[in-house]
Amino acid sequence: MRCLAPHPAGSYLSEPQGSSQCATMELGPLEGGYLELLNSDADPLCLYHFYDQMDLAGEAEIELYSEPDTDTINCDQFSRLLSDMEGDEETREAYANIAFPEELPADLKHRKPAEPPTVVTGSFLMEPGNDSSTLPCLPLPALFNEEPDSGQMCLEKTDQMPIPSSSSSLSCLNLPEGPIQFVSTISTLPQGLWQISGAGTGVSSIFIYHGEVPQASQVPPPSGLTVHGLPTSPDRPGSTSPFAPSATDLPSMPEPALTSRANMTEHKTSPTQSQAAGEVSNKLPKWPEPVEQFYRSLQDTYRAEPAGPDGILVEVDLVRARLERSSSKSLERELATPDWAERQLAQGGLAELLLAAKEHRRPRETRVIAVLGKAGQGKSYWAGAVSRAWACGRLPQYDFVFSVPCHCLNRPGYAYRLQDLLFSLGPQPLVAADEVFSHILKRPDRVLLILDAFEELEAQDGFLHSTCGPAPAEPCSLRGLLAGLFQKTLLRGCTLLLTARPRGRLVQSLSKADTLFELCGFSTEQAQAYVMRYFESSGMTEHQDRALTLLRDRPFLLSHSHSPTLCRAVCQLSEALLELGEDAKLPSTLTGLYVGLLGRAALNSPPGALAELAKLAWELGRRHQSTLQEDQFPSADVKNWAMAKGLVKHPPGAAESELAFPSFLLQCFLGALWLALNGDIKDKELPQYLALTPRKKRPYDNWLEGVPRFLAGLIFQPRPRCLGALVGPSATALADRKQKVLARYLRRLQPGTLRARQLLELLHCAHEAEEAGIWQHVVQELPACLSFLGTRLTPPDAHVLGKALEAAGQDFSLDLRSTGICPSGLGSLVGLSCVTGFRAALSDTVALWESLRQHGETKLLQAAEEKFTIEPFKVKSLKDVEDLGKLVQTQRTRSSSEDTAGELPAVRDLKKLEFALGPISGPQAFPKLVRILTAFSSLQHLDLDALSENKIGDEGVSQLSATFPQLKSLETLNLSQNSITDLGAYKLAEALPSLAASLLRLSLYNNCICDVGAESLARVLPDMVSLRVMDVQYNKFTAAGAQQLAASLRRCPHVETLAMWTPTIPFSVQEHLQQQDSRISLR
Repeated sequence: MRCLAPHPAGSYLSEPQGSSQCATMELGPLEGGYLELLNSDADPLCLYHFYDQMDLAGEAEIELYSEPDTDTINCDQFSRLLSDMEGDEETREAYANIAFPEELPADLKHRKPAEPPTVVTGSFLMEPGNDSSTLPCLPLPALFNEEPDSGQMCLEKTDQMPIPSSSSSLSCLNLPEGPIQFVSTISTLPQGLWQISGAGTGVSSIFIYHGEVPQASQVPPPSGLTVHGLPTSPDRPGSTSPFAPSATDLPSMPEPALTSRANMTEHKTSPTQSQAAGEVSNKLPKWPEPVEQFYRSLQDTYRAEPAGPDGILVEVDLVRARLERSSSKSLERELATPDWAERQLAQGGLAELLLAAKEHRRPRETRVIAVLGKAGQGKSYWAGAVSRAWACGRLPQYDFVFSVPCHCLNRPGYAYRLQDLLFSLGPQPLVAADEVFSHILKRPDRVLLILDAFEELEAQDGFLHSTCGPAPAEPCSLRGLLAGLFQKTLLRGCTLLLTARPRGRLVQSLSKADTLFELCGFSTEQAQAYVMRYFESSGMTEHQDRALTLLRDRPFLLSHSHSPTLCRAVCQLSEALLELGEDAKLPSTLTGLYVGLLGRAALNSPPGALAELAKLAWELGRRHQSTLQEDQFPSADVKNWAMAKGLVKHPPGAAESELAFPSFLLQCFLGALWLALNGDIKDKELPQYLALTPRKKRPYDNWLEGVPRFLAGLIFQPRPRCLGALVGPSATALADRKQKVLARYLRRLQPGTLRARQLLELLHCAHEAEEAGIWQHVVQELPACLSFLGTRLTPPDAHVLGKALEAAGQDFSLDLRSTGICPSGLGSLVGLSCVTGFRAALSDTVALWESLRQHGETKLLQAAEEKFTIEPFKVKSLKDVEDLGKLVQTQRTRSSSEDTAGELPAVRDLKKLEFALGPISGPQAFPKLVRILTAFSSLQHLDLDALSENKIGDEGVSQLSATFPQLKSLETLNLSQNSITDLGAYKLAEALPSLAASLLRLSLYNNCICDVGAESLARVLPDMVSLRVMDVQYNKFTAAGAQQLAASLRRCPHVETLAMWTPTIPFSVQEHLQQQDSRISLR
C-alpha cells in the first residue's frame, strides 16, 4: 500500500523535489512494468506510497523524513505520468480502465485531477457516505462500541470514492490541503492502527488499519506530532512499517489483493476458521474467486476422517534423528541410534513442528523435512493427519497443502509438470485453473508439499546430482522434477515434507534434509489404548477387556504391538476369535498370527488363488514395489477374491487399475509363502533367503525384510495348523524337503561368529520355527559376552533375547550401549538371574534406578545396581561428564541412606578412565571431571591424551594435582598433548610424591615444557620409587634440561625407560646421553 499526504504545516518533514510536498509509504512494488500494469486490476494511484526506512528502537520519539526509497515516485513524476497519459489516447484509455472500472459512474471515471491528489489507500474504517454504491463501513464509535467524543467530527464531508462491494476494499480518500497530524501507534495491535487528525483537514480522525479489527480498549487517544514506536513489520526484519515489503515478496510480488490476504492468513487464521475471521475478511482484499473455490475444495478433500478402524489415531512421539555412516569403510548412511535418555522429542506436535521449521528458514528457501520410520510404524497415517490438521485450520502458516503418495509417481516413461504433481496425483484429482497455479507460484512459502512413502521412488536415486527440470509449466521426467524440488529451483520457498523407511539407496539423499525425525512406535500403554478404541469403533465394547487379556497372555505379541500395523492385525484376529467362543487364544508367533488372519480367507478361495497372490507379492518385492496392475492377476476370479477379502485394495490417489497390499508385512508373509511353495528354488539357494550369512557375490538384498522369519515359521511349524491350513495338505509336499535343507544349514551356524544384527535375526527365526532342536542349538552356542554396541534393540528384540538367555543355562555379560533399548526392556534383561553384568548408557541406567526406586522394586533395584559396570569408561562429550556426575551423586545419596550401605560397584570398580573431548570442550569439562575424580578410589589408568588434544593447560594440571592424595591406586597417568608449560610441570612435580608408591607410567609427550620444567621433573624423579616409564618427548627443553634429567636418572635405578627425544636438543647431545645411559630412548 502506498499513501500520499500533504505536508503538515510546521512539521519536521523536509521538502522533496517537485511542485508539491509529499511523503510516501510503501507496501511493495507491483511486479513487472507499465505494460503488465495495463492488464492488472491494480489502481495506479497505489503507486504513490509512504515507505519508511526508520529503525525505531524502544519507544523513543523520532522525526519523520520524506526521503523516498529508490523505487518511490514523487509528486512531480506522477504529474509527468499523467501528462504522458493525456498525450497518448490508447494509454489514457487503458489506464482509465484500470483506475476506474466500468461499473463506476461516468463522472468519476472521466474526472481529471487538476493537481496531484492526496491519496490514502488501505483498509479504512470510516462512516459510510450517502451513496449506496460506497463500500459500507460502520461509524467509528459504533465500530469500537464506545461513545463519540465531543471533539470528534463525522466524515460526511469527506469526498469518498465509490467502490463496488464485490471488489477489493482498497479505497481512496481525497483530503484538502492542510496539516495532517500523526498520532502514536498502539504497539500491541496485531498489524497497526493509525489515527490521523488535525485542523484544516476537515476530518476529525481517520483510522488506517491493516489486520484484525481492534477492540474498543485498543483505540488510541489523540496525541501530538510524533510517532512513538511504530510496530515492526512482521514480514520485514528491521523495518518499522507494518506495510513494508518483505524480502520474500521480491522480485515476484503478488498483486495487492493477494498480498493483503496472504499476510492476514499468515498471522491469523484460515478464512474458514471462525465466523469473526470471516466477517473481517469480507472487509479485506480477497483471493480471486477461482483461488477461493480451489482452496475450499482442497480443504474438503483432506477434511474427511477415515471411517472404521482406519480412523483410529493414537498420537505417537516424533524424535529428532540423524543419519550416520554405517561403518568407517562405508559411505552409506543409516539412522543413528541414540540412547533412550538422549532422545530429543519434538515438543508441541506436528503444528508446532512445522511452524518452527518455517520460522528458522531463510527467506525464499525451500525447507526439507523428512519423517523416517520402519514399515508399519504409521507414517502414512501421520501424513494424513497433517493434511487433516491443515484442513481444520490448525496449520494457518500454509495456504495450501498437497499430499502425494509416491507410488502414484512411479510410472516409467511418464512426463510430469509441476501442476500434475500438485493437482492430479493426490488422493483425489483436483481441477485447478491457470490462475490458481499462478497464485501458488507467487507465494510458494505458503505451500506444504507432502511426499508419502518416498522409498517408492528408489529407482530415481541420484536425482540430487541431476540437472534441474525446466520451467514449472513444462513437462519433464520424474528425475528432473525431483531435482528441481530438492535443488530448490522449482516452487522455491515451499516446505517439503517426506515420509520414508530408513533404508535403501534413496535414504542417502535424505542426508541433505534440513530436519530429520523418526516416528516412534506404540508404547505398551498406547498399544492397549489402541485395542480399546478398536473394539469401541467396531461396536464390540463388551469384548474390550477380554481382548486385552488375550494380548497380555502373549508377551511376544505384546512386544510386537509397538508397530501400529501389527497391533491392528492382533485386534483383527482377536475379534475373529472372540466371535467363535470364550476359550480363544492368540498364537505365540507372527507366523501364527498371519496364518490365523489368512486361513479364513483361504477357505472359500478359487483353486490356487492364494498361491498366485503369493507369487505376485514375491515378484513385486524383488523389484522393490508394492503396487500392481489389475491385468497382472492370472484371472478375474483371483482379483475379485483378493479384493473382497481385503488382501489388496485401491491405494489413495492411484489409477482405477492399480492395486496395492494393505500392509508391507502382509506382502512379506505372502512372499515367504511363495518361497515355501515354489518347487523351482534349488536347495543350495534356499538358505540365502534367511539373510543370515550374505553371499559376497550376488547377495540377496532382503528388501522384504520380514521374509526370513515368516519363511522359518512356515517351513518348521506343524503342517496342520500352519502351511496346511492355508493351501491344504496336498500342496505341502515340497516343504518337507526344504525343512531338511534349512535345518541342516541352521545347525551348522555358529552364533558366536555372527554380527549382532544377524544374531538377533537368527534368534527370531528360531523362535518362529518353534522347533526344539534348532532353538536349543542356537541358545547353547551363544557366547558368554554378548555385545550389541551400536545395534538397535526394539521391544521384540529385547523379548526374544531375554527368552534365549533364560534357556541357555549359563551366565552372560551384556553390552547394551547405543542400542536405544527402552526402560522396560532394559529392566527385563537386567533382572534375569543369568545376567551377571551389563553395560548400558549411564543416563539410561540412572533413570532405570530412579524408576525402580519410585515403584518400590527393591530387589530388582539392588540387582541393577550390583550388575552395572562402566569399566573402562571413555568421556567423549560433555554429557558423559554430566552422567558421571549423576552416577557419583547417586552413590553419595545411596551411602547416606539408612537402608543401603557401601559404594556402587560401577564407581568402586572403575579402573580405566579416558578423557577425549578436544581443545574446545576439553578445558570446559575438565574442571567438572576433577570434582568427581576422587570418588573413583580404584582408578588405575587416567588417560587425558586425545588425537585432537584436550589442552587442559597449566590450570587443569593444577586442579588435577590436588586430587593425587586420594588416588592411591593410580598406576598410569597420561598428560600428553595438553599444552602444559613450565608452570604446569612445577605444579605436577610438587604433587607427584603423593603417587610415589603406585605410579608406574607417566607421559608428558608433546607439551610445552622448557628447561625450568625439566629441572622440576628431574628434582622429583628420585622420589618416584615405583615409576618405571617416563615419556617427555617433543617438548621445548634444550640440552641443559636433558642433561638435568639424565643426571637425575642415574639416581633412579628403578626407572626402566626415559623417552626424551625432542627437536630442540642437538642430536649429538642426545646420542651422548644415550651412550651414558641406555635407558634413555630416542625413538
